[in-house]
Amino acid sequence: MIPWRRILLAGVGGQGVLSVARWIGDTAFAAGLPVVVGQVHGLAQRGGSVTATVAIGGARSPEIARGMADVLLALEPMEGARVLEKISRRTAAFVNTRPLLPVSLQSMRRPYPPVESLIGPIRETAGSLVALDLTSLAQETGSGRALNALMAGLLAGSGLMHFPPEALLATILAAALPAFAEVNRRAFGRGEELARVRKEAELR
Repeated sequence: MIPWRRILLAGVGGQGVLSVARWIGDTAFAAGLPVVVGQVHGLAQRGGSVTATVAIGGARSPEIARGMADVLLALEPMEGARVLEKISRRTAAFVNTRPLLPVSLQSMRRPYPPVESLIGPIRETAGSLVALDLTSLAQETGSGRALNALMAGLLAGSGLMHFPPEALLATILAAALPAFAEVNRRAFGRGEELARVRKEAELR
């Protein structure tokens, strides 16, 4: 029986949260795995909060119950903190620490909270946490817009998925516009490499 994977993705509209969910879902489907993909809520075209879920392993609904996320992929730290109730010690969390001021704060002219005040509770709640400025790493590969591809590579390289990294990369490249294919390839590879280096460090 396939172990379930409940993947929770969170970010701000324009970061490509929904694209990552589709990539994972399409790759799982192509591998013959039972998968359900859902958009919990989102204002993808308005710079608002966007949350998506992917359930692999026979779930009838993409909804993730309180504390039941196996993976959190947060492309923005405040959005990761918003879904804190969905994670627990079972959760492997991957969080981009680069803030992106959401429309809700812009409209109210409220300051962005200290990043550590957002990351701290995730660190205390999750079973494991990778929290880095992944936007900077994406920019180094050619474009900050490839953040979602980099985080997909980080997830694939972690070994938590039911399919090999190259299968997810193939899905990403097939979906990409030709002008973005190479930067997505580099970003995905950078994320995968980061996962490999971290795993090797843990084994020492």
